[in-house]
Amino acid sequence: MEKGLALIKDDLQKVEEEYKKRLVSRVPLITTVAEHLVMSGGKRFRPTLLLLSARLCGYQGDDHIPLAGVIEFIHTATLLHDDVIDNAEVRRGSASANTLWGNEASVLVGDFLFSRSFAMMVEVGDLRILQTLALATTALAEGETMELVKTADLSITEEENLELIINKTAVLISAAARIGAILGKAPLEVEDALAYYGLQVGIAFQLADDCLDYIGEKEALGKEIGSDLKEGKITLPLIHSLGHCTSEERKEIQEIVQSDEFPPDGLQKAISFIKKYNGIDYTFAKAQQYISEGKNKLMTIPPSPEREAFLEMADYVVERRI
Repeated sequence: MEKGLALIKDDLQKVEEEYKKRLVSRVPLITTVAEHLVMSGGKRFRPTLLLLSARLCGYQGDDHIPLAGVIEFIHTATLLHDDVIDNAEVRRGSASANTLWGNEASVLVGDFLFSRSFAMMVEVGDLRILQTLALATTALAEGETMELVKTADLSITEEENLELIINKTAVLISAAARIGAILGKAPLEVEDALAYYGLQVGIAFQLADDCLDYIGEKEALGKEIGSDLKEGKITLPLIHSLGHCTSEERKEIQEIVQSDEFPPDGLQKAISFIKKYNGIDYTFAKAQQYISEGKNKLMTIPPSPEREAFLEMADYVVERRI
């Protein structure tokens, strides 16, 4: 992602300053909890897309800075709520907010971030941007609920999993790319191309994450390996493998996933099972297909350093397997 980050280095710094300013609340606990997660790092993938999109489309104003903050605040709010739902103990390599301050504070600070985000959107005052983000946040809530309904459900299909990924992850990444184009008043075909790119890259991003939950490194992931499986999340590496296994193997995986207490050897058994049926390779191949589709759509846009940065970012998504 070096090319993209170099192009928007100054803007990213302004966004970091925006975070600090907008996280201030009359209630000190809100600021403390929000800063813990927002300022703890993260890839800033979504804000970077928005800033690059605005630059590619020739935007000359300042609204891209608060809107990049909006995108990150919405993403952070979903992480706070996710960690409560999943009883997560670690986020971005540190103790999760719900571990440090409790579920109640995490939920309420997540609500604060959503509210602050919409206040910032209203300040910008672009109705199409408001509409784009309203649709995206609605889809996020639907995706989270779909994931909850499908917890520990071994009957989930690849198509259902794709729908979940689109709603839970890809729609916000797509919205980030579209918003930059709206700011730059780009032709609709350019706006749609960037949004499509964002959607495909967003799908691939989540598929890669789902693989890394089995084969990644704790330090790089910022959380325990196998946390998704322990939380009952049935992702594509496992879905693909379940579609090719014996009934005995399926029963064994079901016992691991649905047990009241996750077995000590459960993760290792699941990883061996997935490797046997090439679930990781299959999922990364799928991710690469989505990346290729997103990059191909970008080729309808004239060459520029920004377009090259978008292509590099797409490759980064699947290169994270190393």
